[in-house]
Amino acid sequence: MASRISLALPDGHPEGEFLVIGARAGDDLSALDPARTRIQQGYFPDHQHFKARGFEVAPKIDGDFTAALVFLPRAKAQARARIFDAARRLQPGASLWIDGQKSDGVDAILKEMRGLITVDEVISKAHGKIFRVVIPDGDWLPADWAAAPKEVAPGFVTRPGVFSADGVDPASAMLAQHLPEKLPTRLVDLGAGWGWLSAQALTRAGVTQIHLVEADHDALASARDNVTDARAQFHWADARSFTLPEPVNGVIMNPPFHEGRTADPRIGADFIAAAARLLTGAGRLWMVANRHLPYETVLRQHFAQVSELGGDNRFKVIEATGAGRGSDMRKGRK
Repeated sequence: MASRISLALPDGHPEGEFLVIGARAGDDLSALDPARTRIQQGYFPDHQHFKARGFEVAPKIDGDFTAALVFLPRAKAQARARIFDAARRLQPGASLWIDGQKSDGVDAILKEMRGLITVDEVISKAHGKIFRVVIPDGDWLPADWAAAPKEVAPGFVTRPGVFSADGVDPASAMLAQHLPEKLPTRLVDLGAGWGWLSAQALTRAGVTQIHLVEADHDALASARDNVTDARAQFHWADARSFTLPEPVNGVIMNPPFHEGRTADPRIGADFIAAAARLLTGAGRLWMVANRHLPYETVLRQHFAQVSELGGDNRFKVIEATGAGRGSDMRKGRK
């Protein structure tokens, strides 16, 4: 069955160099020639997906293009920023396609675009739409559509589309409240976001090094702005497969449990497994999770001791120790 993109490009790849912003691993780019396509994607797993398929892909791409395609995210500010970013790379007369799901707000963006410019070739399919605009002369998009850091707490900025972009996540705030006054020397913050939790950890005694691991390149860029302590090291990586040459003695994390709009507790389970791999046997994990998520079973598979430190009706803060000595490991040694 033809995708929206294939229907919008019935003759295949347009002439010249083509820019794609925001493509995810499940998106169909079969109409495009990898040799003449550059993909801007800052989410590490999707970046790796397209790299493995022969596309040139990077978190940020410079240069001019003869045509572009933008995939809309859920966050309106990020959607506008992507459109602005693509439009500034195109010359007057070039085509810009915009694709999105109804559940991600494509109809609202289409309405906004119609208020700014003529829209043509609207194609509806599979609960979404793709449409085209032809770039006019002069400035036509509002200047405030451009991506820019926004201060959301004293000394902390975020960028459009990152997790908890409007302020400190309440689950992370609860985890910070339950961290001990003295922390292990070598820490990892898995899924560090824009760095708030790591900044709180660095105020505790004992810390000599903290690794901030984050798959969202924009979130990590915000973390670099927010955490300027020399003890911090930054890693653009998938936390689920992240490794270090030597084990650490502490992990903190507020793992995600959604992939897009779909809830998937397996993501948190993978974070727990990654934490166990990173820790020494005497290391400690501190994590926060939504109250309803059944992580205790997974934790006991990887850790010898698991206890709840506190929480409320929404969240729970858990401490785990004895990495590598969980129930599955003990059974395996019998």
